[in-house]
Amino acid sequence: MFQFFLRARDYRIFKARSAGRDAENDRSRVASIAQLIEQSLTAAEAERTGLVRRLDDVLARAAVPLGNDTDEYLTREAHDSQLLHQLEAEISKAQRRIEELTSNIAHFQFLMAALLARFPDFKP
Repeated sequence: MFQFFLRARDYRIFKARSAGRDAENDRSRVASIAQLIEQSLTAAEAERTGLVRRLDDVLARAAVPLGNDTDEYLTREAHDSQLLHQLEAEISKAQRRIEELTSNIAHFQFLMAALLARFPDFKP
């Protein structure tokens, strides 16, 4: 049994990496994760901002064919009614997506906070 350990001396001696090199590797791994979270967060925020802007524009334009009389729907042309139904469907999809993006942004922010809490020495 001891022969195994004695033979190890004949070859290379085991050496561990320096603490500085280990710390740099760890920092690099944490930095790559932080960078991915930050990129995802930035992309989600940009998508939400653009979608909110486009939705606000559509809502403003939809008010024109909708009219403001209480019985406007009685005299509305079929083409305008069809357009409004399409707009309603698209507006609903956009609002759902905005809610999803808002939720995702909160999750990404939580992930970043958790990452920074678990690795307090890491400075982004």
